[in-house]
Parts: sequence; C-alpha cells; structure tokens
Amino acid sequence: MEREYIRDRTLEGHESARKRGKTIGGAQVTDSDMLAMAIHLHDQQFSLRDIATRLVISTGAKKGQHPSPATVMRMLHDHDIAAES
Repeated sequence: MEREYIRDRTLEGHESARKRGKTIGGAQVTDSDMLAMAIHLHDQQFSLRDIATRLVISTGAKKGQHPSPATVMRMLHDHDIAAES
C-alpha cells in the first residue's frame, strides 16, 4: 500500500511539472544529422549495434560518446511512425 502511495505522489509530481512546462527525462542526444546517418546505415542492412558504434553524440554532457543501440532503435522507430502519418 505504501508503494502505491509513493507511486501516486510521484505521478502527481510529474503531471504538475509538465503543467509548469518542465520536461521529464534526460536530455535529447540525437539530432537530424545523426538520424540521417542512422537511416542510411540501416538501409545498408547494418545491425543496431553496428550503427550505434558508427554514430557520435555531438552535443551535451555525452558529447563524443556513442548512443546506445536502444537509442538508435528508438530514433528509427520514431522516424518510421512520423513517416507513416
């Protein structure tokens, strides 16, 4: 019961923050150039892991690092969803 109470209070806090214009979650590490390169590599049948090792984050605290394969998969999925609509 205590766990549910904490969860409810956390969700209320997130909702309140969104209403005030705050963003929830980490900073965006992808950009349009990275997406274009990921699409190009994906079209050439590279795996998500191989694509991630070829991409480099260009801004923010993680500048110079590689995105995770999950980030690459999310980028490509979001792009596909946007292209369908």
